Amino acid sequence: MNREPQIVMGEMEITGVPSHRWECLAGWEGWFNPARLAMKVSGGKPPLLTCKYGPSRFGFPGVLVLIAVAPVLVAVLLFTNTVSAQRPARTTKASTRIIAIKAEPNSIVWIDEIRRGVTDASGKLTVQNVSPARHSLRVRANGFKESTVAILPGKTSVTAKLVRTTDAAELAFQEAETAREQAKDDEARQRAAEAYRRALKLRPSFPAARVGLARVLLELNEYKEALAEIEAARRSRPIYPEASAVEGRINREAAFEEEAIKSFRRSIREARGFQPEAHVGLARVLEEKGQFNEAIAEYRKALEQLMDSEPVIYQLLGAAYERQQKYKEALAAYEKYLTLAPNGSLAPALRSIIDQLKRDASGVEIIP
Repeated sequence: MNREPQIVMGEMEITGVPSHRWECLAGWEGWFNPARLAMKVSGGKPPLLTCKYGPSRFGFPGVLVLIAVAPVLVAVLLFTNTVSAQRPARTTKASTRIIAIKAEPNSIVWIDEIRRGVTDASGKLTVQNVSPARHSLRVRANGFKESTVAILPGKTSVTAKLVRTTDAAELAFQEAETAREQAKDDEARQRAAEAYRRALKLRPSFPAARVGLARVLLELNEYKEALAEIEAARRSRPIYPEASAVEGRINREAAFEEEAIKSFRRSIREARGFQPEAHVGLARVLEEKGQFNEAIAEYRKALEQLMDSEPVIYQLLGAAYERQQKYKEALAAYEKYLTLAPNGSLAPALRSIIDQLKRDASGVEIIP
């Protein structure tokens, strides 16, 4: 199918276009007021579309000919539309909302596959900074079947009703997940790995258990075995952004930088750009290679997607700025961490770093 526009004497013809939706993005202030685009549809009467400020949407099947005021402008607009159609809209603080979630007590909550917290003893959790768009809410509680529900635009509360389960594989998986998250030493991690293996023995085709086991094996420095679990998970679920992100982490820890970059980039592609774990992993590899600007861009993408739910990334961002000797930006990142997590585990160290950076900036010498 040919979708490359050809401009001949002021006309642009797009052949083989099915009933997709297109955007007219002409009419910005200072260009045309209003801009007019004449459209001719094969076999039909040519309608006239007037674009005012902002996008107007329209859809036509078949062959479409756009006759614009300026052919080059049309080409630019079409390119802009193609890019914007592939990129999710950015959100700002002013456009976010607070979501009140109700589920079983001690339920783990994910929004768009990003963990956002655990419900309290009454089964409630308030999540800040959720964009007004539609989202997917996933909830898991030990002893219950996992549930996924939609958070519709405009909604500020949602209830996830969980049903008890007797599925032995699911229960073993839940036990393994809890053990992995609570593990403080290798002995505890081995117990988590055993629970994952029990789940997989009961249900060999269990991609989430494969990825969970791979995460534990990564923490145990068993890289070859971890990669084998990722490969097995992908056999059951070929397109699996989380698996690709974990594969990237394994390759990075094993010092296979180029393989890690490929895995992280694949994860981002599979997730259509929305994969903060992969963005952070890619940033760390790029930073280690001295590509600081690219690393900072990846950290910022992750922060935008996580909506400030992971303050530690501000510490990573600040460290990257420090390595570039951009101390003003580093200070801002560190201070943002302290704003979000004033009692966080990194807070004391960051306060010392901030004090030192401020002294260096003012030229005050520290006498030991």
